[in-house]
Amino acid sequence: MIVIVCFAPEEAADTVRAALARAGAGAIGEYTACSFTSPGEGRFTPSAGAHPAIGQAGTAEVVAEVRIECVCTRDRAGVAVRAMLEAHPYEEPAYHCYEALTLQDLG
Repeated sequence: MIVIVCFAPEEAADTVRAALARAGAGAIGEYTACSFTSPGEGRFTPSAGAHPAIGQAGTAEVVAEVRIECVCTRDRAGVAVRAMLEAHPYEEPAYHCYEALTLQDLG
């Protein structure tokens, strides 16, 4: 399994989670659209060449954001990340993916 983690402004969280779920992320056994969300602050300063969805170039921003985490099979992970990026309002969304070990992996 791959864990997909992304950060989105609070008002876009439902849209981003839905895109991930439609792409197959968040499926665990007999459950679909499983995710975990926690609140936080995103901080960034857009460069002069940026086209920010929030704020303006050259000005530091602090935005109420959420961290969204879900699991995905390796064969669907690329599709899920591309779906998340397409649904995300930011020009350059912050995200990362890592492999998770299952009980079967541990033997």
